[in-house]
Amino acid sequence: HVQLFTHIYQLKLIPPTGIIFVFLNLNNTDYKLTMYKKYIIGLFTLCCAGNAAAQSLAQAKQLFLNGEFEQAKPAFQKLVKQAPSNANYNYWYGACCYETGEKKEAQPYLEKSAARKVIDAYRYLGKLYYDIYRFDDAVDNYEQHIEWLEKKKRPTEMAEAELEQIKQAARMIKGVENITVIDSFVVDKNDFLKAYKISRESGALYHDPAISGTVYQTEMGNKVLYGNQSTDGKMQLYSRIRLLDGWSEPEPLTSLNEQGNVNYPFLMSDGITLYYASDGEGSLGGYDIFVTRYDSENSNYLRPDNIGMPFNSPANDYMYAIDEFNNIGWFASDRYQPDNKVCIYVFVPNSSKEVYNYESTDEQIIINAASLRSIRTTWKDEEKVRTGKQRLAAIMYAKESGEQQKDFTLIIDDSAVYHTLNDFRSAEARKLYQQRIQKQKDYDNLKKNLDDKREQYAQGNSARKKNLTPAILELEKRTEQLLKEMAQLDISVRNEEIKKLKH
Repeated sequence: HVQLFTHIYQLKLIPPTGIIFVFLNLNNTDYKLTMYKKYIIGLFTLCCAGNAAAQSLAQAKQLFLNGEFEQAKPAFQKLVKQAPSNANYNYWYGACCYETGEKKEAQPYLEKSAARKVIDAYRYLGKLYYDIYRFDDAVDNYEQHIEWLEKKKRPTEMAEAELEQIKQAARMIKGVENITVIDSFVVDKNDFLKAYKISRESGALYHDPAISGTVYQTEMGNKVLYGNQSTDGKMQLYSRIRLLDGWSEPEPLTSLNEQGNVNYPFLMSDGITLYYASDGEGSLGGYDIFVTRYDSENSNYLRPDNIGMPFNSPANDYMYAIDEFNNIGWFASDRYQPDNKVCIYVFVPNSSKEVYNYESTDEQIIINAASLRSIRTTWKDEEKVRTGKQRLAAIMYAKESGEQQKDFTLIIDDSAVYHTLNDFRSAEARKLYQQRIQKQKDYDNLKKNLDDKREQYAQGNSARKKNLTPAILELEKRTEQLLKEMAQLDISVRNEEIKKLKH
């Protein structure tokens, strides 16, 4: 139709019939067409729509190239609806959805365009699979993307670096730590440290207006570690020691500062083990949490290790802290959060690292544990969750009302948390809780005995396992019964005390 109209040199309308004579010249031959007005108008409309679509596509592509994905997306959405099988339209629309955070919407369009071998669709699909923890699929797509880049003689360095990061994640998900996350809450990113309620024995975390990063100060107040911006604009770690007449000059932690931006330090009570965050080598994306130890012989920190999943993710993860006094751990992550928010995860630290068996565990269970999409998937040990939540509630309460002596932590209701037997008003409730304390001691002893026998069972031969089985089963039965009795006592204690509080 466009070609037809480029050769029209005369139109003649014969009113009132609506008949149009079209005079045109094609290949030096004159033609005369007789058409009804409504059809010629339709042809004009079709031609104009084609030109408008071409113009809209060109504009959308330019917006896409400029990184203005939100503005380009509506045009590509319209085009892909008009031509659902067009591989390029699927790629452009899927990529726009990915860039604007609509990853679920993006997936089918990117998969369709990659299946039709759109070269850049492989990269976007690989990025999307990476974000949703399908790391092996991400590796496959990146390898195809790099193969096509090589065929087209286009640079591959950036894609190869991204592929190495994905391969690291694919290795890391095979060793996801089995932790219990007892709570999580979203706070403003600018003052997220206010959410950390660590004990005085664990040191102090705070922001200093004169320093661009976070500051950790030891319990004794004789040493600080902090992140600050260096002259080249990178965040780096520094330490200072309290002297008789003030503080020492800042000393850069040179061996750690070679890893890109480095910030968010936390030193364990041993004075040797240091946790911090870096976006350099070994990171899965943005900041990741690393651990290192101080080598006193060389006066330097050892090569750091990425602490793995679920603490680290393709998002920013940082400010890992362990309150050893209360046996509570904290870390921050902006996974699943808008730009101005961060999620604080509170967990129960393991005494030694426990990981999921990758070979025998369902893949989705591993992904759920690694991604922390829902912390409830980590609640496998009811007793650990219950006691952990009690300790956290007591910490929050103590921070808000001032520190006090505490032999135990018992939450009576929203307004009463007890820490000593003298806190009880009801003599019956006090007597019941003394029974509860004794049962807890019995449980702890039985649990230790059970854990020892399970360890012996795991390392024993067939005969040894056979001999141990009855004892293990009996201990499991007794510990389970004690847990039920303690839970019932907790209810009875609270009910008795609440009755007294009401009078």
